[in-house]
Amino acid sequence: MLRKKECVAMLLAGGQGSRLYALTNNIAKPAVAFGAKYRIIDFPLSNCINSGIDTVGVLTQYEPLELNEYIGNGQPWDLDRAFGGVHILSPYQAKKKSSWYEGTANAIYQNMYFMKKYDPDYILILSGDHIYKMNYAEMLRAHKATGADCTIAAIEVPMKEASRFGILNTNPDGSIYQFEEKPKQPKSNLASMGIYIFTAKKLFRYLEADDANPDSSKDFGKDVLPAMLNAGEKMFSYRFKGYWKDVGTISSLWESNMDLLGRDPVFDVGSPDWKIHSRNPLAPPEYIGPTGVVENSMVALGCEIEGTVENSVLASNVVVEAGATVRDAVIMAGSVVKAGATVEYSILDENVVVEENAVVGESKEKNAGIAVLGRSIRIAANAKVAGGQILDKDYKGE
Repeated sequence: MLRKKECVAMLLAGGQGSRLYALTNNIAKPAVAFGAKYRIIDFPLSNCINSGIDTVGVLTQYEPLELNEYIGNGQPWDLDRAFGGVHILSPYQAKKKSSWYEGTANAIYQNMYFMKKYDPDYILILSGDHIYKMNYAEMLRAHKATGADCTIAAIEVPMKEASRFGILNTNPDGSIYQFEEKPKQPKSNLASMGIYIFTAKKLFRYLEADDANPDSSKDFGKDVLPAMLNAGEKMFSYRFKGYWKDVGTISSLWESNMDLLGRDPVFDVGSPDWKIHSRNPLAPPEYIGPTGVVENSMVALGCEIEGTVENSVLASNVVVEAGATVRDAVIMAGSVVKAGATVEYSILDENVVVEENAVVGESKEKNAGIAVLGRSIRIAANAKVAGGQILDKDYKGE
């Protein structure tokens, strides 16, 4: 029997996510909760299986325990395969040397054996911290049609934000003539999405050369892609037109959660034609009591709502007691907002307790910023957490 996979996906999921502050103190960014029942990593994993790619290496490094437990054997995403499936790839000690992943390219290089085991024709490189739906099979078809050595998924961004991204400068046929990593004065607004398809043999050759280069920072954007371009390899852009959000900041995480709300949401996670799979906790149905009011919100299983919830996203087993108000907020699993308390324009991590009559955050119309409460902390009764304040310890309101 032929033991081969046409395309193997490598999902970079080891990022610390420092710009999410208290939300990533103890977990990797791809494990952060999103959209009431998901985690960020659900999106690239679901995209893979929906695209017919059933072999995925997940490269972890920073605080991997919760992410590893969540992925498990890959069953929720139909990635529990006897040949292929999902595999957790952490840094390891080899006979010749051992080291942490030194950069995105080095992380892939250190797992060359894993990729070669499947004798792939193509390698798909993904980031584990973006929210989007994308058919990678269509991108692969485009890669084949152009005969490219590397295809980079790209999306147009506002010109004022272009300096935050790797920018592709392209010819009319989509071929790339210049790649600029976070340029101060970008020539275009076509931004790399951090999604690459490489012809496997070509990628392996450049990764080996990059590893042997002592001056390299071992990064795709800074080193490997420019080296390929300078050598005259065929590189093409693949323009993506759908929703895509890098949720690497507090504001972008809050905004992308809000994009799920409304009768006609900006980003629809419920469409049956492209399901987003997740590992869901065992929980009873949500309960909305006689005093409970829920408007324009997502409420997951196990929630108990006796108070008022408006324009918010509540994960499983959240409790909002009678007389409490939650507005413009993202609240993660197991948190409790007690009687008379107010949570507004905020993100609460898992198992937070907001005691009676406490106030967390301020109206978003005041532009004070998003209040953030880290995992398992307690806000004392009558305490006030200002808008924009970020806490990772219990708070009594001093």
